[in-house]
Amino acid sequence: MKIKICDSSDIPALAKIFVEMDTYYFGSEGASYDEMLSYLTRRVFSVYSGVTVLGAWKNGSLVGFATFTMMFPAPKCSGQAYMKDLFTSAAVRGQGVGKSLMRFIAAFAVEHGCTRFDWTAETTNPKAAEFYLSLGASLIEEKQYFRLDHQDLATFAKLDP
Repeated sequence: MKIKICDSSDIPALAKIFVEMDTYYFGSEGASYDEMLSYLTRRVFSVYSGVTVLGAWKNGSLVGFATFTMMFPAPKCSGQAYMKDLFTSAAVRGQGVGKSLMRFIAAFAVEHGCTRFDWTAETTNPKAAEFYLSLGASLIEEKQYFRLDHQDLATFAKLDP
């Protein structure tokens, strides 16, 4: 298996697996290949995204990906790696792809002075929690996760200070 940081030349292959992820989570309402190709090109790989996309290739095929960012500041003049998404194709689940992607991020984080590697998982996905705990991760219960969504986000953005 080969794990590498993706660049814009990988977008066509990434679009396929991102569509697979979208379909996994949203069914028939997931994005089409053309929508995802445009999204990856215009948003994910834009200069403003701040995200790194990792790809996992097995036998020449892209079989998994992870997206993460490095955040500063963090405690004691360090950094923090934050993973937004981890996804592996159904055909390779349980074969170490996700673990390899996470290990790459962990090593990258340590190499770049990070002392933390954080991510979230949906409570509706107990297999994800089981997987993360099997890696030695801790469930951080004292943190709260907040969101401004859709109309609430637009309304708040327009409020006068």
